[in-house]
This record gives sequence, C-alpha cells and structure tokens, in this order.
Amino acid sequence: MGRGYIVEDTVERYLSKLCEQAGPVTGLLIGQSSAQRDFVVMAIRTPQSEESTAGNSVDKELVSEHARQVSRMLPGGLSVLGVFIITDTDVKDTLTTLRQLVFAVENLISSERLWNPADDEVTDSVMLHVNTKTRKTVCRTFDVKDPKSTAKPADWKYQSGVCSSWATVSCCLNVNLLVPLPHDKTSAENMAECLKEGLKVWAHQIESGVCLIDGKKLPEDSELIAGQRRNVRQMFTAQLLITSKDQRLPDVVQLCGGSVSVRGAIHSRAFLHSNKPKAKLAEKLLKRDVVSTVASRVQMLLEEENQSGDKQQTEQLCLPRRVFCPVKVNGPVCVCDYQFSDEGLAEVIDRLKEMLDIDAAEEDLDTRQEMTAEVTESSDTAGVCLESLCEPAVELAEASEPKKNNYIGVAMATAVALLATAASMLYLSDA
Repeated sequence: MGRGYIVEDTVERYLSKLCEQAGPVTGLLIGQSSAQRDFVVMAIRTPQSEESTAGNSVDKELVSEHARQVSRMLPGGLSVLGVFIITDTDVKDTLTTLRQLVFAVENLISSERLWNPADDEVTDSVMLHVNTKTRKTVCRTFDVKDPKSTAKPADWKYQSGVCSSWATVSCCLNVNLLVPLPHDKTSAENMAECLKEGLKVWAHQIESGVCLIDGKKLPEDSELIAGQRRNVRQMFTAQLLITSKDQRLPDVVQLCGGSVSVRGAIHSRAFLHSNKPKAKLAEKLLKRDVVSTVASRVQMLLEEENQSGDKQQTEQLCLPRRVFCPVKVNGPVCVCDYQFSDEGLAEVIDRLKEMLDIDAAEEDLDTRQEMTAEVTESSDTAGVCLESLCEPAVELAEASEPKKNNYIGVAMATAVALLATAASMLYLSDA
C-alpha cells in the first residue's frame, strides 16, 4: 500500500453534495503532508467558467490557475495536495486526465515558490476519483518530481476532528529590503523578474535566520507538542532573528535605473498537525509563510497595476493587508485573503466564496493583525500609510491594538510605462 490520507469527515459530506451537480466537477484537495501520511482538511471545487460549463471536458488551465490563486490564500502548513474529479465515467477513463491535472497544478504552483524543497520533502500528489453513480472513491498518487511517474494506490480514510488539536505558531517580522532595477530592464515584465530575484535572495536570508519559539531555540528534533491532546488549541509565539547584515542585499556597484524598497512589519502564521510535530517543522513552515506572504502581495500589486490603464511617472501604491478566516471545521486552522485599501470586507467575502467555496460573514474575519491603509501626503515624499500591528507577545486568540503607524508607498520616476522606475519604494511599515 502507498501513502495514507487522513481526511476530515466534512470533506466527505462536501464531495457528496458535489455529486448532485451535473457534468464533471473538478477541484483541489488542501491539507498538510508528513513523512508518514497526509492530512486533508478541505476540498474546494474549481469555479466554472462559461466555456467549461458548455461541455464535459476538463479545463486543465482553469484548474491550474485556480490552484495558483488558492495557494496564495493558504497560510503556512497548508498546501494544495492534489486534485479530485467527480464524474459518472470510470476511473480508468479519467486517469490520464487526472495525471495531467496533477502535474499541471504542481508546475504552476512551484513556479511561484521562492524556496527550494528539502531533500526529504514529500513529492507525491494525490488524485481522487468519485463516481457519481456508485459513489465509489478511488485514490491514487503520482510522484510529481518524476515525469514518468505512474499511478500508485493510496489509502483514503475519513475521520472526525482531523485538525482539532493542531498547533498554531505565529510571528511578526520587520522587513527591510532593497531591490535594484537595472537601467536597461524597465518594462513591467522585467521589473517583475528583478523583484523575484531580489526576493529570492531575501528568502535565503530568512531561511538562514534563527527561530525562537516562545523565546527559546529548541533542538530540531524536539517535539513541539507534548503528547496528543485532542480538542486543545495550542498556540506558540515565534521570533525570527535576522541580523541587519543578513537583511541587506550584497553590496555591489551596478548601473541602476531604479529600485524598489520593501519595508515594514508582516504577520505570519503556520499550522502543524498533531502527529508529533518537530520544532524543525514549525520553523520551516513559518519561514515559508513569511516569504510567501510578502511575495504574494508584491506579485498581486504588480498584477493589479499592470491591468490599470492610467500610468504615471510617479506612482503611489499600497500593498494589501492580510485577513484571516477560519476553516469551517473544529480547530484553529485558517485560510487568508489580501484586502486592498480601496476594498471593503464584502470583496474579501466574495473571493473566499469564489476561490475557496467558504461561506463567511464579516464577523468571521480576523482583521486585527493588519489594518487598512490611509493615504497621507508629506512635503518631501508622498506616501501611503498602513496602520498594522504585529505584537509578538499577543496570542492569536486575543485582540490586538495598534501600536505604531506603518507605511506603504511607491515613488517612481522614468519616462516609460508603469513600474519602469528611477526610484521606487514599497513600504509595508516604518520599522
């Protein structure tokens, strides 16, 4: 027998409801991998476009793009584990399609990652086939790092309260990085590539940082949770210690057409399964979330501005704030979304429904960690103000009060289109 999958029983009820819909239904499986088994906490149907509802074929590009956007909405510890399909055809008739889906999803998601997988990383992705007539479920896995991988059988078991006792590790980190933009690479595409390379250097610095959990540097193999206490929420506060030397990009002299400065405080959160998680795992998942949340916001800003028609030589831009929403199962696990300053919570609720099929109300959203930006003007440098709290000593269950003003701003100047800059600054906050 291959890998085992422990699945939240709400997923079974969700898939049963989807069996009542017409045509093939595709979607994503969300959870956390471990060396011994995987934990599935959510299943999310892929939003249907007009083209996809017209026939019975599976739109691989639509599923892959959905997976890319969903992966941005997953905090540390949660990832896209694979795909599912609900159809009245036999599994042997859809195996090729499912294999293509698994690899397409992995290729697109991995293209946005700024961290390299560890040598002992799980590389199996799951595909689940549900027959609408017989309700029979077939589970297979593919090794996505092996292009010639064939389907392997896997064990799929439903269980209640899968993540009821998962641990939560959170931290706040001051970010201060400067990315130079070569003078001959001033298009929006080239700027995005320069930013990605600069963020990769920063991601390596984060990876090399020292992680303290509840003020202590724990041995890598020490268990984060003593015993398995079900239905008990365990929260830990972490600190990432990055020296000022590590925060700077290498000192080099180059002809520069501009620069992008990212400064500020970010809130990061990771969830860990209760099957004897190690301190090493907590550190890895938290650091990856730190990198992912910054990279996602920068990428979203570039996409947002690239679609805007009115480009100016000087731009004042604001990165979105992070908003959390609990998953509708017993336990502490949350997903997140990013709210731009000109959006209300209604837009966040709509995206949670469209992308994650979550029915949320405003009172369900955790908006306490980062607060909405306010535009302010000064005589020397125009800026965008974002009030944001990252209080390391505050537990997630408690409300947090703003302690300082944080700034997000962009000052840009060249004769070319958007983001071709002579000098640009994205401020998350003032340190």
